[in-house]
Amino acid sequence: MTRFLRYIIIVAAGILPAATVCSQDTLDNKVKNRKIGLYSAAVYGVGLVGLNALWYSDYERSGLHSFNDNQEWLQVDKVGHVYSTFTLSKLSYDLYSHRDEKSRNQALLYSSISSFAFLTTVEVFDGFSKEWGFSWGDFAANTSGIALFAAQEYFLKRQVVQLKYSFYPTKYSDLRPNVLGSSLLEKAFKDYNGQTYWASINLNLIHSSIKPKWLSIAFGLGADEMIFADQIRSSFNGNVYDAKRQYYLSLDVDWEQIETNKVWLKWVFKVANCVKVPAPSLEFKKGKTVQFRTVYF
Repeated sequence: MTRFLRYIIIVAAGILPAATVCSQDTLDNKVKNRKIGLYSAAVYGVGLVGLNALWYSDYERSGLHSFNDNQEWLQVDKVGHVYSTFTLSKLSYDLYSHRDEKSRNQALLYSSISSFAFLTTVEVFDGFSKEWGFSWGDFAANTSGIALFAAQEYFLKRQVVQLKYSFYPTKYSDLRPNVLGSSLLEKAFKDYNGQTYWASINLNLIHSSIKPKWLSIAFGLGADEMIFADQIRSSFNGNVYDAKRQYYLSLDVDWEQIETNKVWLKWVFKVANCVKVPAPSLEFKKGKTVQFRTVYF
């Protein structure tokens, strides 16, 4: 289980139970927000106890300490942290009432504080584990994801830039399945070679004359040939691997700009908007010519 996967567990623990009261429009804003906050906090607390028992109890404890992993995985893992906290902030914000300016600001404050508290707690847990340590790089990345969402919502009142995720299986996970994953689900969280993180920009929100309203342009970041976390050039099983970043340019869909009156369908669109749609893409990589991919995910 990677940190990224642990974050997903925290997202589920904090958000899914609160969704049970999200659609109760008859509730007063303050009452509704309080109920959502209490539900999230209660289940989140249980989730932390479970996470501690299932994960951290298997590793030796130590005093609170930090470690520097900023050079690992060509920083793709750090971008994953930014994506995780951005997504958590966005989904938790949408649970709270924001029917007017006051409740909107409250919802933004609550979602930012809860996201920061949730993810920082995981970092503190790591800080007391001898296996890892408190990562200031992860902390900075977590804070950046929250700040990106909050700044857009507060100043622009809309999310012009959406952060998204995509994944495809690679051959590298077969070389070190204990580190890069053995099952498809493990690979989706562990194999950074197959992960791409996108900044998807809605063109209509930049200029209203651009149609359709859901059309976006996406800029992606990934990496290739990463066998070890801290080695750019490595030898493994007689082969030499040269880790390098990959950059992508593609088209995308902003699902939340598709209008619907159905609450459940709006939530389907919100969740779908966390993932980049497969689309034609241009790939840029050091030492290689620009490659056109008919469909890339």
